[in-house]
Amino acid sequence: MRRLVRDLSSVLIITGVLLLLDVAVTIAWQEPVTAVIALVQRSELNTRFLSFRAVPLSPSERTALTSLSNLPARIAFLARREARRVPTGAAIGVIEIPRIGVRDDIVEGTDAASLERGPGHYPSTAFPGLGETVAIAGHRTTYLEPFRNINELERGDRIAIDMPYADFTYAVQFQRVVSPDAWWITRNVGYERLVLSACTPLYSAAQRLVVFARLVRVRPTAVALSTPALAKR
Repeated sequence: MRRLVRDLSSVLIITGVLLLLDVAVTIAWQEPVTAVIALVQRSELNTRFLSFRAVPLSPSERTALTSLSNLPARIAFLARREARRVPTGAAIGVIEIPRIGVRDDIVEGTDAASLERGPGHYPSTAFPGLGETVAIAGHRTTYLEPFRNINELERGDRIAIDMPYADFTYAVQFQRVVSPDAWWITRNVGYERLVLSACTPLYSAAQRLVVFARLVRVRPTAVALSTPALAKR
């Protein structure tokens, strides 16, 4: 009986030490268990929609694209095409935030499984290139914490979203702390806006930290410049 008590005490002590170590690592760096899960999930991420080589345009789509005479219309056509085809949980593009060292694949969807793989695009909002609000959510303390430091972003900081059909650059406007049910952040505002959201404060889901940014530059990729007339511009 004494040996059983001693062994049980040892197990409880070791468990307590491991829990304290997990808390210390989470506070100093990131939550280790979910970080491993995220690495596994990312290794299985469907990235075929990041290139038109993997999912090429059909003949009818190429004909329709060629008939459009200006770049904004062609980019919008391709954005709508991608929004129709990409399934939940697949990668749709890449987000880069130089100021805080972020470069991650963007995943379609904000459900729990999608956010384990990376920053997730709100399906209720537009894809970049449609002149509307584009909203992306991300974790701050779990699953490799892609948005941990978005609170450090300042007015004018650049955020890049690279899509298969164009690269988009946004300039930070301002930040807000809102309640979890503040869906007004995803409303269209008459110009293309990028919205980044994450739980705040750290280690809590009580509120949302939201960063707003405005589109300042668009650089079309080769597929949007696939006719000689546009390629010369």
